[in-house]
Amino acid sequence: MAPRNGKKDELHIHEIDRTPEYTEFIQKLAAFHEKRGTSFEPEPRLPTMHGHVHVDLLQLYRAVIEKGGYDEISKVQKAWGQLANELGMHFEDNKGMGQLSFQLKQDFYRYLAAYWLQDQHGLEPPPKEILEQVSCASKYGPVLTRSLETFRHQNRASEETPTKEKDERPAENTPVSSNRASGRLREAPAQRVPFQPETGPTRPPRQASSQSTPVHGMHLTHPQNNNPQALHNSTNPLHIVQQQQQQAALRAASAHYVPPAQAENASRLTEAFEPRMPITVPLRPVTTPATNPTEFAKRNHHLQRLRDIPVASKPQIPGVGFDGPNIYTRCLQALRSEIPSEQAFALNHLVKISFERGDKYKFDSFQGLAEGLIDKGLEIGALFYDVHWQIDYSGCPDATDLGVLDGLNGTDDILDRIDRHTPKVVLDHLQTAEFSDHFLRITEAVLTVRNMVMLIENASYMADVYPLRDLLCIILNLPSLEMLVEVKHFALDIAEQLTPFLKLESDSPLYRSLLNQLDSTDRGIILTALRAISRISMNSDEANKLQEVPPMILRNIMNWLLLNDEELMDACLDFLYQYTAMVANVDSLLRAVDMERVVPHLVRLLAHGAKRVKEDRILEPERKVPSTEDVIPLPVDLQEKLSNTDEPQRCFQWLQSLFEEDAESHITQIAIWQAYQASFGALAGSGRHMLSAADFIRNVSHVFANARAQIIRGPGEVQRFIIEGIRARSAPMDPDRKEEYLPCRWVLPSNQVTGRCSSFFLNGEQMWHHILKAHLGVVPGEGGKIEDKEVNWVCGWKGCSKYPRPAAKKLSELTRHIKIHVPSSHKRALSETTESVAKRQRKSFIIPAKTMSLSWEQTVITRDERNPKIEQAAGIPLSAVLVLRNIARNVVKTDAEEELLKEQGSSSEGESGGWNEKLFRPVLPRLFEVMTENKAMATYITSLLQLVQEDYSVSD
Repeated sequence: MAPRNGKKDELHIHEIDRTPEYTEFIQKLAAFHEKRGTSFEPEPRLPTMHGHVHVDLLQLYRAVIEKGGYDEISKVQKAWGQLANELGMHFEDNKGMGQLSFQLKQDFYRYLAAYWLQDQHGLEPPPKEILEQVSCASKYGPVLTRSLETFRHQNRASEETPTKEKDERPAENTPVSSNRASGRLREAPAQRVPFQPETGPTRPPRQASSQSTPVHGMHLTHPQNNNPQALHNSTNPLHIVQQQQQQAALRAASAHYVPPAQAENASRLTEAFEPRMPITVPLRPVTTPATNPTEFAKRNHHLQRLRDIPVASKPQIPGVGFDGPNIYTRCLQALRSEIPSEQAFALNHLVKISFERGDKYKFDSFQGLAEGLIDKGLEIGALFYDVHWQIDYSGCPDATDLGVLDGLNGTDDILDRIDRHTPKVVLDHLQTAEFSDHFLRITEAVLTVRNMVMLIENASYMADVYPLRDLLCIILNLPSLEMLVEVKHFALDIAEQLTPFLKLESDSPLYRSLLNQLDSTDRGIILTALRAISRISMNSDEANKLQEVPPMILRNIMNWLLLNDEELMDACLDFLYQYTAMVANVDSLLRAVDMERVVPHLVRLLAHGAKRVKEDRILEPERKVPSTEDVIPLPVDLQEKLSNTDEPQRCFQWLQSLFEEDAESHITQIAIWQAYQASFGALAGSGRHMLSAADFIRNVSHVFANARAQIIRGPGEVQRFIIEGIRARSAPMDPDRKEEYLPCRWVLPSNQVTGRCSSFFLNGEQMWHHILKAHLGVVPGEGGKIEDKEVNWVCGWKGCSKYPRPAAKKLSELTRHIKIHVPSSHKRALSETTESVAKRQRKSFIIPAKTMSLSWEQTVITRDERNPKIEQAAGIPLSAVLVLRNIARNVVKTDAEEELLKEQGSSSEGESGGWNEKLFRPVLPRLFEVMTENKAMATYITSLLQLVQEDYSVSD
């Protein structure tokens, strides 16, 4: 039940609908309870998880009646809780839900139960003393059995069998039989006798065994028949106790715990005890197959004869011992009965069954169901025309009767018969109740067929039922009324599922009816009709020719292609793909539509939904420079700076300048110590403090957290002392600015190690002055000015091939070329800290991968199920290129092609190329662009271009 406030809440909350009908119902209830003399609360209040709600008694009353009444709901466990949920009363926990359901049941019981008995069943409610004034959990039974007559009968029965009062009960000393003792009220418990274990011998003495017989666990001496005193003593309780003491003494039991044989110590329960005499059981032989096989053979022979005698069957009482047919058969028989109420029942359930059990509800399992639904659907003709459609299955129907349909071969002239009938005057928005009910039953019959044909097996089955095609033609050609929109949509859905199994020619009534729907303004009708027409013969080997399509419909389809509606656009392209597959259809298309405007639009659709995709392809993967034992020397400015620094700060900054962390590299301790000595060994003679080798090695671990000294030994090698986790830098780094020095790459043949200059500079200006002085021999004059003279020079920068040989050039030209190799200074913002720069800095020993950035155009694609790596074109771009390819392939075979060639041959202007040149030459650049940028569409565009270019070559 949707919320009445109009909001789309996820959870419906119960509230009172104060309609005039509700007000009248509350007034009736108030008058009823006033006359009955009971209290009445018109809006009971119940607690729910969303707060307290007031109960709508009218909704509650209707819901209980719909579920069968108060007694039927009370029989089912948790039914009241389910009813509370349906009414919008909710609770998350079971405890709260149980309390809520009980209170809801109590409200109905107090305020509506008596009214329900009188209103629905015509019974006089029982007195309020056993209805309203007692709880609904009482044991008086169902409310329906609590009528006034039943209540009086129960009272009369209770008066005839009154219960005994306490004073009427027998006294405790009244003897009663042992088997009735349990039915009495509680009495004083019997005195307990302590358990006396048998300590004597297991076998009793001979004299004791001869005088006693065990009865119920006690050894009682049997009285002699000729001794009346003994008989008297056997029934005396005191005598029994004495006998027990004597027997205990014979068994050598201890007599210390045996109570004395006194009357005040004996229990009164023993007065009613009567020992049971031994029962003699007679023994008789039992007949078994082993002891008496002859007797058993006779019995079997007799039983066999009894089985052969036919038993007279008793007449079966109707409705007894037979549950009736199942719901499927019940609905089928009700549909055939032609009784409106039965048909309404059947069609209501058939709609639900076909929707919920569509995967298992098949026509071939219920013979006559399809015919019954079709017969019901044909009754729609009588509502709008003066005709009663009937189906003739004889094979030779009466051709003069316009209302008889051929059930075996189909009615070929069904459209002419429909046109001959005079339509009735039917108001679109005002009908009688009988008309509405009849039309509703017809709509449900068509809806049932629609739901069932969604299953492929049912669609294949109904494709051979010719009356269904006639029914679809009749429905699709009904007048244009709003009340018929729904049933026409159902008919189109049925046609969409049937056409894949049908072969429809151009004169087929169903095909003509579907084409007529394309002149509609209803988007849903157009979509379904286009899909139904495009799927004709999809599941058969026959070609879908789609002939004799009116030019107006073709122009409508081209106009729909211009709309921004993907679903409609896709349906139109599917139709055009089927339509342009035939040469005759392409000829008709050229005459009906301006194809010079259609083809550019189809080419634009090749990029429908396209997006630019950018991807970086790796040409060379990232690699790492091998570590080396050679440590580069410090730059001049850094050497001077660190020489004036005291230990251990000098060691820290030197390590940070020339080394960096690398978990996969190491350097020998002797190599790093010698490099440090080479940098600052000269300071030892000046009296400056120097670190020892051990202190230096320990400082390495302080500077680099992951560095640690180790001793390794390879196979066949001596021990090696290394520092793992660091490596030498390829270029020094300023420890304060965290900026890497720039190397000078001027080639020096004198350097046998690297072959180039080994100087490093912190910025480009310093390197520029270094190249002028050290490599070009140019000395600036006063004020830093340089004379622009002519020099004979060659560029010695490594890798530069612009000036490989010496040439006389101006110095200004030389300096401009040198500045190309000198890097610019790294400008950093003053707000940046050293920590942020260090985090952003890349490892110097990692050579980044060489990548190439590619971008292309990508439309809708799908993956191949067998090879997911293969991308295939899909969607509207694929449909558009397929239509263009059909046009390019078939346009050269049409009569319009010959007419155009004759027209071009007679004209002296222009080139003779036919329709392909006329249609595709303006869009060739775009076709080539799509082919090069859209990988998924490249194959289809290539085949299209081949068709167009082959035509060019033939025409040339």
